[in-house]
Amino acid sequence: MGQAFDSNKYLKAQREAIEDGLSRFDDRLYLEFGGKLIDDFHAVRTLPGYEANNKLKLLLSLKRKVGVIFCVSAKQLSGGKIRGDSGESYEETTISVLKDLREFDLEIEGVVINRYEGEKEADNLVRRLKLMKIRVVKRREIKNYPKNLRLTISEKGFGSDEYLRVKNKLIVVWGAGPGSGKLSTCLGQIYHEEKRGENSGYAKFETFPVWDLPLEHPVNVAYEAATADLGDFSLIDPWHWQAYRIKAVNYNRDVGSFPIIKKMFSRILGKNNFSKNYQSPTDMGVNRLSVGIIDDDKIREAAKKEICFYWYRYLEEYKRGIIKKQVLGRMQKLMKEVGINEEYLATVMPARKIEGAAIELKSGEIVVGKNKKLLRAEAAAILNSLKILAGIEDEYKLISESVLKEILKFNKNIGRNRESLTASEALLALAVSGRDNPLAKRALGKLKDLKNCFMHSVLDLKAADKRLFWRLNLWTTTDGK
Repeated sequence: MGQAFDSNKYLKAQREAIEDGLSRFDDRLYLEFGGKLIDDFHAVRTLPGYEANNKLKLLLSLKRKVGVIFCVSAKQLSGGKIRGDSGESYEETTISVLKDLREFDLEIEGVVINRYEGEKEADNLVRRLKLMKIRVVKRREIKNYPKNLRLTISEKGFGSDEYLRVKNKLIVVWGAGPGSGKLSTCLGQIYHEEKRGENSGYAKFETFPVWDLPLEHPVNVAYEAATADLGDFSLIDPWHWQAYRIKAVNYNRDVGSFPIIKKMFSRILGKNNFSKNYQSPTDMGVNRLSVGIIDDDKIREAAKKEICFYWYRYLEEYKRGIIKKQVLGRMQKLMKEVGINEEYLATVMPARKIEGAAIELKSGEIVVGKNKKLLRAEAAAILNSLKILAGIEDEYKLISESVLKEILKFNKNIGRNRESLTASEALLALAVSGRDNPLAKRALGKLKDLKNCFMHSVLDLKAADKRLFWRLNLWTTTDGK
């Protein structure tokens, strides 16, 4: 699938929107970031041409220096919350994200641990962050937040929390995942700064749903698919319609909480602050994503593939006992809305036909791999794809049979009684073979061309292969046999 999204065009419009928001405040703007700041692969798959680190590029291109506050919930830490995309715990996600931010030269203002009530897991994270020389603030849970406004906006509510002193005018507030307390952190910081006589404000950067695309557009339905485990859904923003008679798409949590948020701004900020005058949840956003869409037909097709991709991800999680069956019911409804089923991915039926694996190359060609004595189906499909990409005739072997047998023999010696090699083992063998075999070296050079391709396997995937496919950005679905 060719490019359907112009990242440069989008970034220009998005930068102008954020700069405009910054110009409205004398002191500071807290910009709540929804979704992923780094490696936004949902956007990559849904919008062909979108770059995974567009948001990062955006922040680094702004005229003013940016500071980042990272939020994590003590309750999610103690509950062992795992990210569905990477498989990391929220503690490990926090550490790896902060290392990435430093690598990209974004200033970390600090980490806020929300809903803290003495959890040992939170204390452990604090120790690790202090070793990294990162400031940490622990905020306790406010009873009946956010409905109890009198308590929340008082010296016993936000006033009892430690204020995280920040340096920059633009503060990006990001979190480990939904429920990390980003909005509460923004409001708490603004509360303290208002008491200091400072003019700070709030805006929200939520990539999806896209407010100025139709509610039924596959991109907005794909957002619902990506959050089906949370029960999120898109709807027409009633507050925006009431204020402007303009249809705008938002999601249920923002729409439901808006009256309370508006009252909070009114009580914290007084009469003359721009944030207090937001008339709708959509007003709070600075999303300009639709500007980058240059081929709507391709975008619609990609979004439908993304919905199908999530169907298989949830199916796998259901079999592992991670999610409830109602999530699958929700996904079936979403697929029906856009007119697809689980066979929409072009890789599914070819893989099932041979009881193996299939990869769809960027050219649209489908390459299959069967389960063999020496190689698992995924490994065979990848090697066959590399041959085609490198222009190597099928009759030529990239890895000698003796090398494959030696690896299998080694596996048995260390207690891995596998009948065939995994994809990660096969690619390691290919890399070693490239030293003496020029065809293997040529094939290995084409590995990067599998980026953003889809693969389906009838087999349950090995853990090491899952990590490999994620690093390759090879999007894999499975029947889980």
